[in-house]
Amino acid sequence: MDGFEINKIVAAVIIGVLLVFGVGKFTDYLFYVEKPAQPAYVVEAPVLKVSSSSNNASTVDIAKLLSMGTVEHGQKVFKKCSACHVVAKGGKNKIGPALYGVMGRKSASISDYKYSKALIAHSKTWSYDEMNAYLIKPQAHIKGTKMAFAGLKSEKDRASVMLYMNSKSDNPLTKP
Repeated sequence: MDGFEINKIVAAVIIGVLLVFGVGKFTDYLFYVEKPAQPAYVVEAPVLKVSSSSNNASTVDIAKLLSMGTVEHGQKVFKKCSACHVVAKGGKNKIGPALYGVMGRKSASISDYKYSKALIAHSKTWSYDEMNAYLIKPQAHIKGTKMAFAGLKSEKDRASVMLYMNSKSDNPLTKP
């Protein structure tokens, strides 16, 4: 292959690219459509009622909620949590802090774990009400928390996990 053939190939590629872009620009100019100032119709999105999860949790009867769950079911559901948390006595922190004795304990109180600023500022005690609100959707309950878990939508699952975590404590909370 000599230089003349290479020049023909390069010229053909350049002309092809220019032709593609040129035809596109020409058709844009030829078929120009002015956009209307107002849309022809308005699509209404459904309005979602957003309430803070703490308000939502306060309307829940905790005694009734806890009656839905069992410790055994909580142990099964907690497997979702075990990727980041340990609930065994003396367990080490993983991605999340160890949760042995978490019920009844002040939030962000394990000294050898680096909590988010939001959780440190939260500074509440993990009661059944507080834990229920948190487990619904952690990011919504405590804005800025590092916990990237989506939450537990099922009331039975939340109740069971709370009962399971409460059973893993030296001083478990009494049921309301």
